[in-house]
Amino acid sequence: MEEPGFFGAVFEPIEKLMTAVLTVLYSLTEMLGVPSYGLAIILLTILIKILVYPLTKKQLQSMKAMQRIQPQMKKLQDKYKDNPQVMQKKLMELYQKEGANPMSGCLPMLIQMPILMGMYYTLYSFDYGGAAPSFLWLPSLSETDPTYALPFLSAATTFLQQKMMSNTSEANTQMRAMMVVMPLFIGWISLQFPAGLVLYWVTMNVVQIVQQWWTNRQDDNKEAA
Repeated sequence: MEEPGFFGAVFEPIEKLMTAVLTVLYSLTEMLGVPSYGLAIILLTILIKILVYPLTKKQLQSMKAMQRIQPQMKKLQDKYKDNPQVMQKKLMELYQKEGANPMSGCLPMLIQMPILMGMYYTLYSFDYGGAAPSFLWLPSLSETDPTYALPFLSAATTFLQQKMMSNTSEANTQMRAMMVVMPLFIGWISLQFPAGLVLYWVTMNVVQIVQQWWTNRQDDNKEAA
């Protein structure tokens, strides 16, 4: 067996946990009469997204708050561009007044990163055992998707998720470029990855989109009340 690299060793405990849970979920699909590693991957992804939803919600709300005050921030930056110290003070006063924190969205993301990396190492070279596991149109979850459907879905869902997270009417040129470049990059690397890993990414994006829609709906209802 190939020795794990530095990052592989760092995330090995999470990888072992994910592997154990994935095996249990596969056994559950067997009990239900539909043995499928593909279904087990989907269930595992949904379970993870449900467990980290409080962090996801905090991150989404923080990003939405920062988007809401973007026009006010730009006015302050233009007004005090020659006086950085005053500009920073005014921005901090604005953050405090509006209940926004530019750093509050980073912590939930950092906490979730080990889980994402653990899933990467789990599914990149997962030993499904026996014959190659098929799922839906996929002849094998351990190989790339020969139809390119999953890479396309990974790019499309990444684009939709990014679009929901950003205010396109106020996004600068760099942000708009990233909304195009990132999905294309994700789609391209998905061509190289095993289908099981790309299935996880697509499922994660879909659940994230649903969670984001639900969070936005709750926030809109509170503002309308």
